[in-house]
Order: sequence, then C-alpha cells, then structure tokens
Amino acid sequence: PPPLHIATPLIPSPALSALLGRPALLKLDNLQPSGSFKIRGIGRFCALAASRFPGDSPPRFVSSSGGNAGMAVATAARALGARCTVVVPESTPVIMRERIAAAGAEVLVRGAAWAEADAVARAMAEGGEEGGPAVYVSPFDHEDIWAGHSTVVDEIFGALDGAPPAAIVVAVGGGGLLLGVHAGLARQPRGGEEVLVIAAETEGAASFAAAVSAGELVTLPAIRTIATSLGAARVSAACLPLARGEGPGPKVVPCVVSDEEAVSACAGFAVENRMLVEAACGAALAAGGWGGGRAAWVREVVGEREGPVVVVVCGGGIVTPGLLRKWVEATGAEDFGGI
Repeated sequence: PPPLHIATPLIPSPALSALLGRPALLKLDNLQPSGSFKIRGIGRFCALAASRFPGDSPPRFVSSSGGNAGMAVATAARALGARCTVVVPESTPVIMRERIAAAGAEVLVRGAAWAEADAVARAMAEGGEEGGPAVYVSPFDHEDIWAGHSTVVDEIFGALDGAPPAAIVVAVGGGGLLLGVHAGLARQPRGGEEVLVIAAETEGAASFAAAVSAGELVTLPAIRTIATSLGAARVSAACLPLARGEGPGPKVVPCVVSDEEAVSACAGFAVENRMLVEAACGAALAAGGWGGGRAAWVREVVGEREGPVVVVVCGGGIVTPGLLRKWVEATGAEDFGGI
C-alpha cells in the first residue's frame, strides 16, 4: 500500500550546532499529517490491515493512546475510509481528545493511565464489532509499526547522500520509534554500527533506562511527568536486547532528563524555529544538548564519530501556547524571552 506519511525536512540547527561543536540537524516529523512520527508506523500497520479485507468492507480500528498514536490511527482510518475508536486515559489533555474526535474517531476516556485504557481497547477489539470486524492497533508494539518508523532513517541517510550521522536522538515512550530507528540503521551499510542512538526519556517515565540498569524489563509503578506521550510504564519486550547491548547494530545509550530540561528545550526550539513541540519532543531535544545542560555529555558519548547529530523532532500534537506557558511556570524552565 502507498505510505500515509510524508518525507519531512532535515534542517540545520545553528543553536545546537554551536553547543555541540559539530553540525546538528533537526528531523521535523512534527510536520507529519497527524502531527507526529506515529503516522509512519501506524499508517503502515493500518494500510496493511485494511488490504486484507474486501475493498468496500474495511475493519474498524481500535486503539489506545495518550494522544499522538490515537491521532495517527484516526488520520490513517480517515485516509483508508475506515471507522475508528480511540480509547484514551484521563491524563490525555482535552485538546488532544478534541483533535482526535475532529479527525473522525470515536473517543472514549477510560482509566487513569495508558495501561488501563489499552486493556479496554484490546477487549473491544477481541470482542469484535457489531456489523463488522475490528482490528486492535498498538500505539507502538508491532513489527509493521517499527518497519514504518524505520523510514525516518532512510530519509536521513538520503538527505546526507548516504553518509551516516554520528548520532540519532529519539524520545522513548513504549519504544516504537527506537525500534524503528534501530531497524532502519540495521539495513544500512555496515549495519549502522557507526551510529550512536541516544534514547531520551524524562524522569518519571524512564522505563528504558530502568531496563538498561536492571538488565531486564522494568514496569514503573506510576508515570510522573509532564511529558504524557512518554507514559508507557514498560517498554516493548523487543527493546530488551537493545537495553542489554546484545547483537549487532548501533549502540543505544539512555539519557534521562528532567521535566524542566524538556520544557526549556521546547521553549528554546519555539524561539529558534517558530514551531511548538510537546514535552516528549523536548526530552529528545534536551538529550541532544539543547540548552547546553547535556551538551558536554553528548560530545563525550559521541566521541570521534564523524557526521552530524540528528534529533528526531517527533511531534507537536499535545501542545498549545497556553500549555507551554503552564509547563514553564510549573517547572521553572527557562522561557528564552517570554514564551
């Protein structure tokens, strides 16, 4: 099936380049039709699922999401002429519930956290739908989703004329983007082994970093972060080999930032690039050195690798000027001139 995502720009960041002492580039997946990178993988999953049904009888897609995955499912369903139900937790901002509904989905609010909403979505899909079949769409945990997300790597290498970047920085919630980037690098020359992958999380949602420390999957007791998009209590089981450093492919290092650092990065990004991004995206920007707090660490872990540092600007769905202002006030983050 044809892709439902677009190829997004890869632009230089003068501010981040100056901090890192090497070229730094921003992969603007916040410009995707759904507002985040999620449409890459979820669009692929939904298109493949729909292709297995008669053309005039697409399934109803049922998913759970803290926002961006739900928006991607709604966007994909509309493009495919399918119905869609998205179950969201109570922590999902009203603005995202409204945006998902406006995209054509039925929105149900169930549970205090994503895991509870996901259980409801799975039960709905397993029970089927009156008048037709239903297909459960995971926000992050399926090989077709990872394959779709891997296209971001193809675009990065294409923009660099086939040369590898020194590092790619990604935000990690459930791990779908991380797994997609790892898969995309694995099919590049040399298996992407020369590229460092920095896995960014916020304190209070750092389940991948916990898995790295423990050597096994860790389920967080609660999610405590402004970056609600990162609110998976445990990463996909497929992330465990990456956490343990097993097998070939690129090295993955975790980086856990505070909500204050993430929000400060959102504010700085808005000033330099005139675009709003959400706190989960701010985590990747901060882990890439934005604002200077992590710049020395990035220079150290990247070391002598050649090429630019690429930060995947993963999404801008769960943000408004008012929300960004509230985050700045709540965290005491730098606002870079009055956001």
